[in-house]
Amino acid sequence: MSEAKTTRRWLPRSMASRLYLIIFAGLMLAQGLSFALLYTERMDSATAVMFNTLEHDVGTSVAVIDRLPASERSRWLNRLERDNYFYILGPGEPGNTLKTDRSAYVVGLIAKEVGPDYHVFGNTISMSPERYQVHFTLHDGTPLTLEITPRMKPLATWLPFVFILQVILLLLCTWLAVRLATRPLTTLAQAADAMTPAADGPRMSQEGPTEVARAARAFNTMQERIGRHLKERLHILASISHDLQTPITRMRLRLEALDESPEQQRILDDLRELEHLVKEGVAYARSAHGGSETPVKLDVGAFVESLVFDYQDVGQPVTMNGNVTATATVRQQALRRVLGNLIDNAVKYGGSAEVALQRDAAGALSIVVSDRGPGIPGNELEQVLQPFYRLESSRNRHTGGTGLGLAIASQLIASIGGHLRLAQREGGGLQAIITLP
Repeated sequence: MSEAKTTRRWLPRSMASRLYLIIFAGLMLAQGLSFALLYTERMDSATAVMFNTLEHDVGTSVAVIDRLPASERSRWLNRLERDNYFYILGPGEPGNTLKTDRSAYVVGLIAKEVGPDYHVFGNTISMSPERYQVHFTLHDGTPLTLEITPRMKPLATWLPFVFILQVILLLLCTWLAVRLATRPLTTLAQAADAMTPAADGPRMSQEGPTEVARAARAFNTMQERIGRHLKERLHILASISHDLQTPITRMRLRLEALDESPEQQRILDDLRELEHLVKEGVAYARSAHGGSETPVKLDVGAFVESLVFDYQDVGQPVTMNGNVTATATVRQQALRRVLGNLIDNAVKYGGSAEVALQRDAAGALSIVVSDRGPGIPGNELEQVLQPFYRLESSRNRHTGGTGLGLAIASQLIASIGGHLRLAQREGGGLQAIITLP
């Protein structure tokens, strides 16, 4: 198990990088094997040709030197010299017995070619580089030495450039293949990130290869089903909440017609809480799609500043710290309701609210509502955004609310393409951060 984890740790995280690595490594391995096979075949062919040429050329050269007068033999040595061997008039250098099978094979071929009359034998002079000599005795008794230094011809100067060009071509082909293979997955991931609860959200293009088109159709169908399912649930919630308002109103009117008593007041208080809960349920159902409000382009800085001034005019401890000039396309009333909900919560639980408009490192526009209240435990920051979730276990609606305020705010922000998240504030308190599209 640990070895498998270690192996996976060395692999790139993205699928595109893994495909790059696998395809390029495979192509380079195939290229290397092809090059090795070609080089081996070239060596074998060159060696076979060399051996065949060597024995005949040496036989002819020795016969020519043997028939020349002794005074003219030295002038012919340069003419008979080749890349890998040359002739010496004399006994040559002392050496050891032949060390390699190839040298023994070459000496045997030469001895067979010239015949036994020349008393052919060989010895090794050095092994780094390999150098050995073949000794002959001419018919007049003169010693003749053939010194051989076996080596392959150097590679052509243009071959490395061709190899580099092939590697570059492999890189380009690998990049293009991986890009074409992973682009549909990237598009699918972007569509999944942009998916909204509304059934009329953006759809994936169904063009391209068969597999891509099929995945796009399945994704679009899934999004439509999710949208219809959510709309049906929210419609049921809104209908029940709306229908409950009529009997609640009748009950409240009948109670108000009765004589005043402590029991009557307690029942009226319960009905008011029930009526408030019903209204919040209707508001939550409507917030999923942002209502029918048309998005407008808004000066966010001026809008937030005017909202803060409205709170200050009625004596609320709300301040604005920092401002930037920025515009965004939002649903104005939805954003006002969200900010109002967050500021009311900050004032209620923290005693005061601080509102700031800022941009993060990526350039995204954010509105931050902060307080110095008791805050929320880190493990419940995400849960409080869910409907009907309240921190207080007492279920006291005077202190804990209905559990729909933050859920409504989160859904309204999501409906205009933004995002709401909660974070603990340094020094104590809570921060509600609205990121606008």
